[in-house]
This record gives sequence, structure tokens and C-alpha cells, in this order.
Amino acid sequence: MRRVEEVMGTVVSLDVRHADPVATEAAMEHAFAVLHEADERFSPFRPDSELSRLDRGELADDELSADMREVLAIAERARTDSDGVFDVHTPDGRLDTNGVVKGWAAQRAADGLVAAGIADFFLNAGGDVVARGEPEPGQAWQVGVRHPTDPLAVLAVLTVRDGAVATSGTYERGAHVWDGRTGSRDVPLVAATVVAADLTVADVLATTVLAMGDPGPAWAIAHGAAAVLAVPVDGPATMLVASPEGVPMETAAG
Repeated sequence: MRRVEEVMGTVVSLDVRHADPVATEAAMEHAFAVLHEADERFSPFRPDSELSRLDRGELADDELSADMREVLAIAERARTDSDGVFDVHTPDGRLDTNGVVKGWAAQRAADGLVAAGIADFFLNAGGDVVARGEPEPGQAWQVGVRHPTDPLAVLAVLTVRDGAVATSGTYERGAHVWDGRTGSRDVPLVAATVVAADLTVADVLATTVLAMGDPGPAWAIAHGAAAVLAVPVDGPATMLVASPEGVPMETAAG
């Protein structure tokens, strides 16, 4: 069973296999409700969103929702762990949690599917993926990573069971990522893809690697990545893979 919706400024598709159709329909409905709720709460483009109200100084810390506090805590840990490279405060001082929220919300939606007993599914939120189980017995899910300079070419194919893949790049949205230490949007990579067990982790790490550049892949491996594919502005792409134990990636080819 498959469902596609526009939410959080992107297209989200959900492919569920080998499950009871009635239970699947309810689980899918809940998954997309989670994504829409996150969009309403964290959208910087909605003047009535909690994020916009916080950014305008209309909310005190004790008035924040549990979800907002959780996302800000994730962002603060990432800022500390990256020595300031990752920062949800833009160079002009605005609050922008997009580097956390899409992966966090999609992972929440996926967790709801698992809790509902859905074992085999593929959730794709604008290129950021949570894969569970198998599309067919004995097969793994295939995740294609788009080539940053050719939208018709595939840079790598990742074979994933029970894992997550996130990509951050400048080739579609332009200079939307900045180095929190300097405020510069002139980042050293054009794309960074991270494989991890959790999409919240993968999304934050991919954004950080994009801004960090050469030290990024090794840093990401040390902070929860199973594999990192980095594409510099000039030069060939590089792949760094963690120890095979516990890695939710079976193969990668470019």
C-alpha cells in the first residue's frame, strides 16, 4: 500500500508491504498526521506556528511544548558536539529548526508505524529515508543517492534494512546551510549523505558534515553515523564507513 502527500515543504511517500490493509490504513493516517502536526508547530513560514511565536519572543521557556523543548535540546547537543558548526540560529539571528525537524518528524512517524505492528515499510521525506524490514522476502530496500550535478544520474545506491539515510546539499535549495561558527553559507561540500540507525541522527549529521567539510565524515562516524558520503565542491566524492557491526547498510556503490 502506498500513499503520497505534500507536507513540510516537500513530498513525502510511504510504501508499506506485507501488512493487514485495515491496520495499514490507520497507521498511515497517523504517520501523516504526525508530519502535518510538526509542520504546523515548526514551520518558519507560518506566522502562528510555535516556532514563529518563539522567534518573535512571544513565548517564555516554560510555555514551550514538549516537542519544541525536545527539538531545541537535540539542536543544542549538536551545536556542542560540533563545536558550533551546527546551529539553528541563522546568520541574521532568526531561529530555524529545519536542520532537525524533518528528520525528527519523519522518524517519529516511522516509530508510530513500528508501534502499530508495521514491520516492512519505506518512508521517504523529500529524499530523507527510514527503511524497515524488506520489500520482498530476502531483499533489502534500495536507496539511490542523486548525483549533485546531474539530476538524472545516481551517485550511489545504498542497500538498507532497518536504517535511515539523510542527504543535505546545495544543489536544489541553494545556500540554505551555514557554518554556525562564522555564519558563512559558502560551505565546502555540495552534498553529504549519512546512513544511521535513526533519521533524526542522520539528518543532523548530514547538515553538519555539509558545513564542516573535510573533517565532517570522520566526525559524523564518531557521533553515530554508520556511513558518510561526502561530495566536495571540487574533487571526487569520498565514502567513509564505520565498523560493520551494527551498520544498517549492506552495500554502497558509486
